[in-house]
Amino acid sequence: MSETAGEAKAEVKQASKEVKESENVAEKYSAMTVSKNSEINMGELSSAFSAVPTHKPVKKQIQFVEEKQEFSRFPTKTGRRSLSRSISQSSTDSYSSAASYTDSSDDETSPRDKTQVNSKGSSDFCVKNIKQAEFGRREIEIAEQDMSALISLRKRAQSEKPLAGAKIVGCTHITAQTAVLIETLVALGAQCRWTACNIYSTQNEVAAALAERGVAVFAWKGESEDDFWWCIDCCVNTEGWQPNMILDDGGDLTHWVYKKYPNVFKKIRGIVEESVTGVHRLYQLSKAGKLCVPAMNVNDSVTKQKFDNLYCCRESILDGLKRTTDVMFGGKQVVVCGYGEVGKGCSAALKALGAVVYVTEIDPICALQAWVVKLNEVIRLVDVIITCTGTAAEPKLLHCSYLCPFHHSHHSDEYVASLHLATFDAHLTELTDEQAKYLGLNKNGPFKPNYYRY
Repeated sequence: MSETAGEAKAEVKQASKEVKESENVAEKYSAMTVSKNSEINMGELSSAFSAVPTHKPVKKQIQFVEEKQEFSRFPTKTGRRSLSRSISQSSTDSYSSAASYTDSSDDETSPRDKTQVNSKGSSDFCVKNIKQAEFGRREIEIAEQDMSALISLRKRAQSEKPLAGAKIVGCTHITAQTAVLIETLVALGAQCRWTACNIYSTQNEVAAALAERGVAVFAWKGESEDDFWWCIDCCVNTEGWQPNMILDDGGDLTHWVYKKYPNVFKKIRGIVEESVTGVHRLYQLSKAGKLCVPAMNVNDSVTKQKFDNLYCCRESILDGLKRTTDVMFGGKQVVVCGYGEVGKGCSAALKALGAVVYVTEIDPICALQAWVVKLNEVIRLVDVIITCTGTAAEPKLLHCSYLCPFHHSHHSDEYVASLHLATFDAHLTELTDEQAKYLGLNKNGPFKPNYYRY
């Protein structure tokens, strides 16, 4: 042991001697000045370099000491964290919207505790971060490219302002797609105040973009239940403004207006309900004679029913599940509760991923279209439960009622559907006069009776 220590000590001493000799040679070489016209004394230069000793291999433990000293020059754990943070920040500064979108300090403060102002000086909104507006605007512009029918209607009627005088309070999902709807209503002359029907689905950057354009929007992702009702109240209860129309998704807004502001509710000229659940509530209220406001069931529109309930849910279910779980669904067992249009779309998407899909259903006609089981038979086997039915809660409204179904507008369905055809470069076959007479149809439609379901 003592011999090894002695050898190591000798090697360190020898290495120090070699380093000192190398420094002497360097000093001697630096002292040699060569002018532009002078000649280099090659003999002196050669003898200087020949004086450099040949280095012997140094044992690993000495190299380890040098490596340890070199490593100590790198940032500490705290230093590395701050360095990484500064690099990350500088890389996003050029993309200001992304920087604001990922600002962690912003998440610590509730939007209700902030005072924000848009570029026009208005503070009549409550969103996560108004600085995200530019990012949200780009998302809305992309959504407009996929909503050709709505944009076409906006362009045709914008100059006429058919919704002038309409004061619409809305409660829907706040996404890039619903933002296109909201801005279309505004473009057609309506005044709008909006909140979210779901505490998790709001796209913060889209809400910011709407607020920047002057829409009074009260919504952010991750609201508490108290935040949810507070946002609804902010939309309804504002000085100098009173709604005369309700656009609802689920019935919560309708319930709140009637319960908290009965005088406002009596002056409502119409309710538009988007969800099957909300419509079910309205039918119950109508049957009980407690609904004194005309209401429209949007799901009676075949275009809406197919696009939203079937096609959109078929895609959004995967987006939501992947964002939430980040797991592979091949081989997973899933139960879908309800096999209407939404249930069909969700089931088709999950089957395409390789999941084993069970369906529960109370309607015998829907049950004929799927492998139906009882929930209690599979609840202990499945990995995921998808509910495609509504909640059990029902709003308690009063007074006389009348419900205005959308059955009479079958011609409007066909018209709206026709506006989408140009996007797909589709060309309809037109009936001849003889064919139309034989079929008993108008050449311009409608082509199906109101009770027909595509």
